[in-house]
Amino acid sequence: MIGLGRYGYTAPASSKIRGYNVPEGVDIRGRFDEEFAKILTKDALQFVVDLQREFRNHIKYAMECRKEAKRQYNEGALPGFDPATRYIREGQWTCAPVPPSVADRRVEITGPVERKMIINALNSGAKVFMADFEDALSPSWENLMRGQVNLKDAVSETISFTDNARNRVYKLIDHTAKLFVRPRGWHLPEAHILIDGEPATGCLVDFGLYFYHNYATFRKTQGEGFGPFFYLPKMENSREAKIWNSVFERAEKMAGIEKGSIRATVLIETLPAVFQMDEILYELRDHSVGLNCGRWDYIFSYVKTFQGHPDRLLPDRVQVGMTQHFMKSYSDLLIRTCHRRGVHAMGGMAAQIPIRDDPTANEAAFDLVRKDKLREVKAGHDGTWAAHPGLIQACMEVFTNTMGNSPNQIETVKRDDASNITEDDLLQRPRGVRTMEGLRLNTRVGIQYLAAWLTGAGSVPLYNLMEDAATAEISRVQNWQWLKYGVELDGDALGVRVNRELFGRVVDEEMARIELEVGKEKFKKGMYKEACKIFTRQCTALTLDDFLTLDAYNHIVIYHPKVRSKL
Repeated sequence: MIGLGRYGYTAPASSKIRGYNVPEGVDIRGRFDEEFAKILTKDALQFVVDLQREFRNHIKYAMECRKEAKRQYNEGALPGFDPATRYIREGQWTCAPVPPSVADRRVEITGPVERKMIINALNSGAKVFMADFEDALSPSWENLMRGQVNLKDAVSETISFTDNARNRVYKLIDHTAKLFVRPRGWHLPEAHILIDGEPATGCLVDFGLYFYHNYATFRKTQGEGFGPFFYLPKMENSREAKIWNSVFERAEKMAGIEKGSIRATVLIETLPAVFQMDEILYELRDHSVGLNCGRWDYIFSYVKTFQGHPDRLLPDRVQVGMTQHFMKSYSDLLIRTCHRRGVHAMGGMAAQIPIRDDPTANEAAFDLVRKDKLREVKAGHDGTWAAHPGLIQACMEVFTNTMGNSPNQIETVKRDDASNITEDDLLQRPRGVRTMEGLRLNTRVGIQYLAAWLTGAGSVPLYNLMEDAATAEISRVQNWQWLKYGVELDGDALGVRVNRELFGRVVDEEMARIELEVGKEKFKKGMYKEACKIFTRQCTALTLDDFLTLDAYNHIVIYHPKVRSKL
């Protein structure tokens, strides 16, 4: 095996590699496995290749547009509503009707495409399970391909899992949650599959393989004639939504199914996207089933967008909740936009997990969840997210107590009052203070999450919260911002300013605390030191990297040597 920090390889015209029968121009450098070969069939790969060749230049242009927007923000510009698309925002159009099979989405559970997780989530009592190839998954070759195998078995309703340690077999019950799948964002490559000498686009691999193998069965067993269903992450504008719409149309044409069969919910989790919600829905109007408040990534995006604005520093991340004016405005405008266009307005994540050894702390955590969900349903959200099966009942009760038997609030809560929300509302500076404990928590969470990610886990329980890449990103960019501008930790009233010397001391002390908390043996076997180096480098870099996972991805790419046979 060869671990590569950079990827690039010139593929032969046609070859058979480690048993994978691949189309012309394709080179698979991930480990060969008989189960993976049932996913990586020549016809399925050809579909991915067709998508890659048709859309790669559109994707590259969209990524260049992101860079140009970042340059403008760094020079002092602010995101805002586009005057050129005012006619879309003010037009009287609606999206295609919501399919009956997903009209009721009052509680959704999310998690990685791991086999036991899929079974537990589908059996959890939630209305929807979002199976994640993105922030809750470390995108190693093994995780990605096993995930495709697991989803194929889930759609065919044959999935099972034997836990030998507990002497227990996990299987699906009769009535399961509806399955949505979240592919990776546009920016992430799939370095183990090269197409015409370049890494494939990660989301096209995730989408293409899943759709090809499952669309027919899904439409019979889950979609009632519609589907498959997806969540789409990390978009910044309607240009990127238009690419997804074209991908969907291309897939529907390949499959010979009706236009509008595929449906997707877009996560509004970047600051630029909040000004493009109407436009995003408009581009996806035949394929949309709503928008979602991806609030943790949204906070990360706020810092990233304003990295060049020292007057827009965030307080401690625990203080940046949905009651902050800019966050409440984002949620309210999302609800109004979705309901005006006839689709779901989904609420945010409850990241708490049950605290089994402390009933008092557990009840306090559940009380926070109930209050958060009550705020969401009263505001008009049609559903919400939970990270753990143990939260489903509590979330369901809150939404049902308000909504009753109605599947959603699309027609009953229009939120016309939110039509007055302005750019200033959406950009208002967050209130709060910065503290040494905030700096320490960012550092401790960031390093521990990254250490788990490097060893294959993308969804990590830390301090009674389920952390994924979004919360690690907040930790990283906030540390970077505080270091760049030498901010005062004003919440401590000691006049201490953040600098490299202070940060270095905090890193050393928090690494010692991590070792104490996890134990010397686990610390020694884990990748905490490697994670510390990456996290520290990212926090102290002169230029802020767009994504932590892009840098870290280089450490989990493993190229296997090829055994080539003649065709």
